[in-house]
Amino acid sequence: MDTPHDTPPASTPRGGCVLTINGGSSSIKFALFGPAAGGDRLFAGAVERVGTPEASLRAAGLGDREDRKPIAATDPARAADELIDWLEERGDLAGVAAVGHRVVHGGPDHAEPRVIDAALLADLRRLVPLDPDHLPAELALKDALTRRRPTLPQVACFDTAFHHALPPVARVLPIPRRYGIRRYGFHGLSYAYLVEELRRVAGPTAPDGRLILAHLGSGASLAAVRGGACVDTTMRFTPAGGLVMGTRTGDLDPGVLIHLTRTENLTADQLDAVVNRESGLRGISETSSDMRDLLAREATDSRAADAVALFCYQAKKFIGAMAAALGGVDTLVFAGGVGENSPEVRSRICDGLAFLGVDLGLASNAANAAVISSGITGVTVRVIRTDEEVLIARTTACVLGLPFQQKDATP
Repeated sequence: MDTPHDTPPASTPRGGCVLTINGGSSSIKFALFGPAAGGDRLFAGAVERVGTPEASLRAAGLGDREDRKPIAATDPARAADELIDWLEERGDLAGVAAVGHRVVHGGPDHAEPRVIDAALLADLRRLVPLDPDHLPAELALKDALTRRRPTLPQVACFDTAFHHALPPVARVLPIPRRYGIRRYGFHGLSYAYLVEELRRVAGPTAPDGRLILAHLGSGASLAAVRGGACVDTTMRFTPAGGLVMGTRTGDLDPGVLIHLTRTENLTADQLDAVVNRESGLRGISETSSDMRDLLAREATDSRAADAVALFCYQAKKFIGAMAAALGGVDTLVFAGGVGENSPEVRSRICDGLAFLGVDLGLASNAANAAVISSGITGVTVRVIRTDEEVLIARTTACVLGLPFQQKDATP
């Protein structure tokens, strides 16, 4: 890695580019695609550790090096300004025709991507109580871009949209209706990309079968898909439900939170910290939320072994649940950082699923091959590298009528 540059190298002038932004409370992922007609990913990067003195901006795809530099990013708005400054210094912002944003929560009304206007902004501000961890940062990013480039079109791509038409039996949660609480589901941009990519690599009718999509990373969920439509998913009202995750509890007896409120006098904000940032793999292992660390330590640390075992056990159980919702399974897809890169985790999850027709090929699984099933049984098990940024760029171009045509990815 090269040392940070005080003055970024000049970039080749470009026009008609699409900038994608995936903003959270502590990081901003970004990528530049273009010119729009070619759909090449020119570079990608992230602003990391927002709100800490260690905040930095890194970008890869700038030739043979990675650019990294420390920045002052005390909050998402300041982080956005730093990113915009960096793009302007490189000369890239002048060539951007549109910006596509991942918006984690669209609430009950937003099922399609749309241009961000005053009415949509008002809706999103009303939805902040549904997603206080993501929406404020996403709105700050949009506002910062508007201040600097008021005429630049911006498009919202909703992570909840893929699950918007869940069947009523999967959507309803058992709480008094007057509270308006329902299942939303998340990781929708990843799932939409996986369905499109499956159609490309396996044929146009492949998504018409019974699919189980497993997005396994620091955030983790599964979705049951039939006929290209989601019929069930593990996340519920918030991204904290379902499968145990890096720092989130996943499904939890609500009585636990009542107990902690009564015995520990925890406030709502403290409970939020426990559920979303202190639990999951980190809470069980007491050392790390990273599956790679836990796998390396499990032979000598029983807490790490417990965390790995629980993650694999729960993923196996939820695959069974999704198969029950579908009436069987034709294709199982692993994606996300863990799903794409950990043969050991995939093997442990699939061990014992022969009754569903799941059987892995040892060599293909170890090699992270595109198809990792043995071929002996009827279920095809695939590894597909998800790419939310490509989907955001493609969707943004489509909404605005830009001539974007992403080149085929490697299967």
